[in-house]
Amino acid sequence: MWNLSAPWWEFVLRGLIVYAALLFLMRVSGKRQIGQLSPLDLVLLLIISNAVQNAMNGGDNSVTAGLILAATLFGADVLVGYGTWRSHRLETLVEGRPEILIHQGEIFRDVMRRERITPRELQKALRRNGCERVADVHFAILETDGTVSVIQKEKSEEGQAKPTIDPMWQDPARPDADMSL
Repeated sequence: MWNLSAPWWEFVLRGLIVYAALLFLMRVSGKRQIGQLSPLDLVLLLIISNAVQNAMNGGDNSVTAGLILAATLFGADVLVGYGTWRSHRLETLVEGRPEILIHQGEIFRDVMRRERITPRELQKALRRNGCERVADVHFAILETDGTVSVIQKEKSEEGQAKPTIDPMWQDPARPDADMSL
């Protein structure tokens, strides 16, 4: 129950290798896969967890091996989180960059194709954000967590759509300057 079949450092090394490999595979699979967990994705996640279990524990089912692996995985997650907080370069490497899907009502189909987002999924994201038409969108951005943020155009007095500028992105030296992108 408590006896290890291999040295403790081997479990740490196995856990770190599997953690890094899965992090890489999740990153390569795209933002959509991370942000929108479908039933197929859930099944895949469960199968992957079972598939990598033996790679981490090497057939050792002792409590000690399990605790070492759990501590290793939590520790790796904390270190990666701290590293991405400290380094913008590492954050971009691990989490990716937001992608613009729509700008001024124009859909960027090449980005949608690269991120494997269907037109129906984009429409659903727009409806979820209270937007009925693509023409009403100033920006639609696929965030690094897989969600879609939508910034709508606001209506002017003449009924024309004009972009909404968040004061956070406004340059204090130039109140008329749009610093959004």
